[in-house]
Amino acid sequence: MKKILLFATFAFFAVMSFGQNSLPMGKTQLNFGVGFSDWGVPLYVGLDYAVSDDVTLGGEFTYRSYRDQVNNIYYDHSIEGIAGNFNYHFNNLLSIPQNWDLYAGLNVGFYIWNSPDTYQGSYTSGLGLGLQIGGRYFISRRVALNLEFGGGNAFADGKFGLTVQL
Repeated sequence: MKKILLFATFAFFAVMSFGQNSLPMGKTQLNFGVGFSDWGVPLYVGLDYAVSDDVTLGGEFTYRSYRDQVNNIYYDHSIEGIAGNFNYHFNNLLSIPQNWDLYAGLNVGFYIWNSPDTYQGSYTSGLGLGLQIGGRYFISRRVALNLEFGGGNAFADGKFGLTVQL
């Protein structure tokens, strides 16, 4: 049933969409926006480089801050992260129109958790490894709206923003 629903969704978008411009091999795109997570609202900026028509490699920087309460004491925290990612783009495989971009991949990075010295919690800096799935809709030849969901690390549970092809 899930496969039928997925196929029907892709077929609908294929009929309703028109071709624009996906990321050609050797080109770069800039991604930026906001995320959502249990630890504040992340801001992110990153670059993706197309190593082939279906594969991109990229890097990303995230920042967030939030306030935590333990035993009626408030603590301010911030988290900075830097990550690399690998994404496979399904446009060619599934014959998706070029103004849509559906992808999934892996990410690995390091995050730095800044907390006050008096904080007695268990949050620490460390290595993050995760998965992501996302998509973009190109509203012009070079600008797209993007939405991505991920898990398995402290970077973000998901994010929404803009993509600009450079």
